[in-house]
Amino acid sequence: MRIFLAEWRKLRRPTFFFGTLGSVVFVTGLVTSLLFLLIDSETGNADRGNRITREMLQLPDGFTIGFNSASGLLGLVALSVFAAQTAQEYTYGTLRNLLVRQPRRYRLLLGKYVSMISFSLISVIVSAATAVGLALALSGRAKVSTDAWMTSAGQTALVETFVNVFISTIGYGTIGMILGLIFRSPISSISIGTAYMLVVESIVIVAWQPVSNWLPGNLLGIVAAGGSPIGIEDVPTYSQALLRVGIFLALLALGTATLFKRRDVAN
Repeated sequence: MRIFLAEWRKLRRPTFFFGTLGSVVFVTGLVTSLLFLLIDSETGNADRGNRITREMLQLPDGFTIGFNSASGLLGLVALSVFAAQTAQEYTYGTLRNLLVRQPRRYRLLLGKYVSMISFSLISVIVSAATAVGLALALSGRAKVSTDAWMTSAGQTALVETFVNVFISTIGYGTIGMILGLIFRSPISSISIGTAYMLVVESIVIVAWQPVSNWLPGNLLGIVAAGGSPIGIEDVPTYSQALLRVGIFLALLALGTATLFKRRDVAN
């Protein structure tokens, strides 16, 4: 618990806390707003030029589409937070001091990880509130009926989407923490992680489509969507994607934790 609270002393700094949540609100607000404001656009109003029609938005889960569509960018925010908070201990030389107070490295690592998961939970809650609020506010302008949103099916869809996006966000964050432990530099960890998720996987998928069903970023997108994302076919099922990315992250995390325990704490 003391490790958890100690990590939160850094996470709750106003510049970091409100700055990060501000970026979450901006990203979610932008994606959700475009979804409704460009609803009649011929070029599409969603990711990859897809078009989310008025009929789709009027379904019970229609008001969660904006929240779900922002999950990838929300995940990159989590990746950056986990990577920065982990790697900066090496950059500032504070890891030695932490290990003096808590020499059990696995316990220290677990405490930091749980605290950052709790921070991610807050960011996902803020993202969900922003997406739902904007969906309700812009539904009239877009001439989208909200009747189905208020039903029990709509509430169930919101809960399921929230859980899936949260799981995906934790996955992104775990990758960020692993990179932070490996490279021990915030800039390197964030840049490599972001470049891989946004550029490398896209190039690999274009070059060899079958491998997309095994790439962590693509699998986390399937988990966030609760199955096949809009406009994408021939992908693993939700359970398959969750199992594959879970095994991948567990093995990578185990290897990285072992490295953290045995490696010198100096950068």
